[in-house]
Amino acid sequence: MYLLLSREMQRKKMFSISAIAALATLIVLSSLATFQYPARAQSQQQKLAMLKTQDHSLNILFKRVENSVVQVTRKIPTLNLQNPQTGNATALGSGIVYDTKGHIITNNHVVGIAKIVDVTFIDGNRYTANVVGTDIYNDLAVLKIIGNLTKPVTPLQLGNSSALEVGDQVIAIGNPFGLDDTMTTGIVSQKGRLLPDTSSGFSIPDVIQTDALIDPGNSGGPLLNMQGQVIGINTAAVISDKGGFSGIGLAISSNTAKRIVPILIEKGNYTHPYLGLTASTLTSDLAGSVSGLKPNFQGILVDSIVRGGAVDKAGLHGSTTDQYGKKHGGDIIAAVDSLQVKRMEDLISYVEEHKSVGDMIVLSVYRNGQTLNLQAVLQQRPSPLPYLKSPSVPMPP
Repeated sequence: MYLLLSREMQRKKMFSISAIAALATLIVLSSLATFQYPARAQSQQQKLAMLKTQDHSLNILFKRVENSVVQVTRKIPTLNLQNPQTGNATALGSGIVYDTKGHIITNNHVVGIAKIVDVTFIDGNRYTANVVGTDIYNDLAVLKIIGNLTKPVTPLQLGNSSALEVGDQVIAIGNPFGLDDTMTTGIVSQKGRLLPDTSSGFSIPDVIQTDALIDPGNSGGPLLNMQGQVIGINTAAVISDKGGFSGIGLAISSNTAKRIVPILIEKGNYTHPYLGLTASTLTSDLAGSVSGLKPNFQGILVDSIVRGGAVDKAGLHGSTTDQYGKKHGGDIIAAVDSLQVKRMEDLISYVEEHKSVGDMIVLSVYRNGQTLNLQAVLQQRPSPLPYLKSPSVPMPP
């Protein structure tokens, strides 16, 4: 009897322990659930708060800078075929207030050959402005408002475009299709791009690529960072085959503008250094045209040399074509002033940013299995472009 009672009491004790353990587990799980759901809700609330803060920052930034972005318009003579009298059409773009003296930065293609343009602020105040300086090779122009300003203007600060990183958020403000005071947003897609300019025959270095929507009329307006600093001057958009925006906008870097704009104000033009060659970034296909060259060799393959140009006088060799029509590559530029260059962008950017007319430059070139150091004295970029030795393609840097 005692043994049976003892076993019964032990069974009840074990049952009680199991029940308590199950109840404890239920309490723990309930507590975790109670803790987890508010955590998720809190996370969603934080995300919404961040989005609202970002939107609010864009609101504040836009209101802070919109009075410093202007619309630039110029008259274009046209011929009416039905009425053989000369009329006028209007071309428009955007501009950036550069200083309190009334200087405005815009694109060269916005002003064209005009000497006088109209500048309109967001408050409706319109002024006449002189075109005081242009640089066709970097698509920059500077205007100066004629007469006294009716109220003070606020310049936008030029930021450091070299500090940009891919993924940085940017905003573009301008007048697309004449729709004034328009803001679009995006990110920096890439920097250090090379923008060929068919109108001048040269390429613009250090160009910023963005997916912010840029349309005709945005040209000359600012590309801004989130601190409201100008890190680019919008200049072009890549158009798709169907005629729409392809998602690629391009802007002249603020560091390029910093270097050129003060000289345009002072002298009216900017003198570019000039090598006098056409060349391409070395690829595996191009490497095949150079005898004995290793496939992984990096550098810039020289194609054509301008007669009497800087590199012609230095002794650089361009490509040749044999009697069977086969092309053989010329010298390969591997370094400039002991700095390795892997792409055409590297060469053009270095010369533009660090050299002036009359400076000497040392080109390390690969030729017939040997490396030669050739010294060239930079000349002034000519206009109109001279004929090249071979072939006559005017695309030298």
